[in-house]
Amino acid sequence: MAINIINITVIVPTKNEEKNISRCLKALQNFSEVVVLDSCSSDKTQEIAEKLGAKVVEFSWNGEYPKKRNWYLDNYTPLNEWVLFVDADEILTESFKEELIENIKRDDIYGYWLKYENYFLGTKLRFGIQQRKLALFRHRFGRYEKINDLNWTQLDMEVHEHPIIKGKTRALKSRIIHNDYKSIKHFYLKHINYAEWEAKRYLSLTKDRQQKIKYLNFRQSIKYKLITSYWFAPSYFCINYFFLLGFLDGKAGFSYSVAKTWYFNLIYRLINEDSLC
Repeated sequence: MAINIINITVIVPTKNEEKNISRCLKALQNFSEVVVLDSCSSDKTQEIAEKLGAKVVEFSWNGEYPKKRNWYLDNYTPLNEWVLFVDADEILTESFKEELIENIKRDDIYGYWLKYENYFLGTKLRFGIQQRKLALFRHRFGRYEKINDLNWTQLDMEVHEHPIIKGKTRALKSRIIHNDYKSIKHFYLKHINYAEWEAKRYLSLTKDRQQKIKYLNFRQSIKYKLITSYWFAPSYFCINYFFLLGFLDGKAGFSYSVAKTWYFNLIYRLINEDSLC
């Protein structure tokens, strides 16, 4: 099936993504608007994006609300009703596009949860806990959670904040390829920042129960309920590697399970460290 122009605005948040951006943008050629929302990259990200026909919008964070995604939605008017946020290390498949076209025709749906085909150390992960994000929605009816993180980390983009959609959502079946071509060192450094943010978020939520009740989805609620238990990280390993058959992904499956276990244990340690301060 040939894919014609798709009337969705695709927004690709970037910062120094020259290793990934080309593959991502080449898969977006038939969308009517593609915006690369760039955090003052020092590499060739912007140059590559412009050569491939994307609009480049530069973002500089002042350390306060809003971060990158909400800033764009608040300050620019997309050409289309629907916006799709795609990371630079994600690639849209033809089957995903076909399902996308059919589903945005529905009048009763305002946002879609998307599924991902993850790669780690160059290997496709067929098993384990599956990633999903609410990254496609009608821009007039959705904004990412408003969290004043007070410079908890240097993350200038909403990463763990989820969109709050004023309307019904559902999930698409087709998967987006998620394959980061950066080094394993980059993975760990990035997750140190994520862990710092998660620990501070947890501590802030313990002081604001109303916010916790109002905004957390089911997965978030479970995570924040259990993350302070010392057994949460090793339990993740057991579930991901044994119960959900991560071991069938070989060395990559083992390394990924270890990496994510390390990540959750780091959050646990940071929460306890801050609690003692």
